[in-house]
Amino acid sequence: MTLSTPVTAGIASEKSFAKQVIATSVGNALEWFDIAVYGYFAVYISKAFFPSNDATTSLLLTFGTFGLSYLVRPIGGIVLGAYADRCGRKASLMISILLMTFGTLAVALMPTYATIGVLAPLLVIMARLVQGFSAGGEFGSSTAFLVEHMPERRGFIASWQFASQGVSGLLGAAFGAILTSAMSPADLQAWGWRIPFFFGVLIGPVGLYIRNHMEDPGPPPGGKDGSPVRDVFFKQKRAVLLGIGVLAVSTAVNYLIVYFPTYAVQKLNVPATVGFMASLAGQFAVTLLTPLAGAVSDRIGRTTHMITINVLLLLAIYPAFYILTRYPTSGIIIGAVFAVATLKALYYGPLAALMAELLPAESRATGLGLGYNIGVMIFGGMGPAIMTALGTIAFIGDMAPGYYLSLVALLSLASLFTIRKLGATA
Repeated sequence: MTLSTPVTAGIASEKSFAKQVIATSVGNALEWFDIAVYGYFAVYISKAFFPSNDATTSLLLTFGTFGLSYLVRPIGGIVLGAYADRCGRKASLMISILLMTFGTLAVALMPTYATIGVLAPLLVIMARLVQGFSAGGEFGSSTAFLVEHMPERRGFIASWQFASQGVSGLLGAAFGAILTSAMSPADLQAWGWRIPFFFGVLIGPVGLYIRNHMEDPGPPPGGKDGSPVRDVFFKQKRAVLLGIGVLAVSTAVNYLIVYFPTYAVQKLNVPATVGFMASLAGQFAVTLLTPLAGAVSDRIGRTTHMITINVLLLLAIYPAFYILTRYPTSGIIIGAVFAVATLKALYYGPLAALMAELLPAESRATGLGLGYNIGVMIFGGMGPAIMTALGTIAFIGDMAPGYYLSLVALLSLASLFTIRKLGATA
């Protein structure tokens, strides 16, 4: 396995850099804003669409639906990724943001279980499946576009994919903190939780306009007449599996930050506002530090940087959760989440570039779409449900996130050492 060559060469201007980053990141931002608010407001959504006499069962159904949408993400990654490899990145990105906007609007307008009965959760599931399919094609197409636009600074430019997720999480957590502070629980349950979804719908038309005016060189050489799906399944299986491995810990921590407001209420018995403030602090770290980490990896190498941060993360996870479960004060909760999120951001920065460099240009969007979405489905989308279920086991209890993240960190560390041994990238 060797480092693939870039599609284009040359240094992009600062104006072009900003334009391309915004155009590609806006869809990723919409995707993650929807993910964030669905996770942050899970307690309210569970009561609106999945009512049950048992709060844990209702919550499991909500997070199960959250995870269910991830089952179609690899399909979206293959279909829209192959379309990007054959017809160009821009064409695929236009389709994905359009579908994503419709899915978000459907959730925002959906009548509750009390209004239309069992049809409500079924329609929510359908909307989530549409969002999952569209989001599946987003990462591969946009990351391929970015690394090919500025090949000499791949780590830095591709890191904005994940920095935009931090911005989305920041907005989602801010909505949570403000709404839970300003509204009564009854109003928040009745209609307040819909407000951030309507805000998310507004991102869609802006993204469509920006993407319609982005520069697109067309499909990569060899992509138009090739078979990217066949190449990925028969020639790049190892690259895809290694990409899933290095992604695992990053996406698991990311979804923990989304899950944390629910965890704070259900397990630590603190007000929801504390959980939202902790998530807000975590997303702030992700937004600011991710591009910095990407730039550092351009200088010292991806695996050198990521192995170091992974080891630090592995050493920090269990102690952080031990402390906050024993001393669940507001300051300790916010500080623990901020510390873990800081390490996650430093790991996140080079990740998109590393995954892109494992794959050749003619099947890059397809391979990225497949690997990224399988990884997110297993270690991210199902993460909240897994942690909720683990929390019901007596000897694990409140420490469920700590055990779960430690195991996933070991998997990512093994994948990074394998990539270094094979000489697959820098």
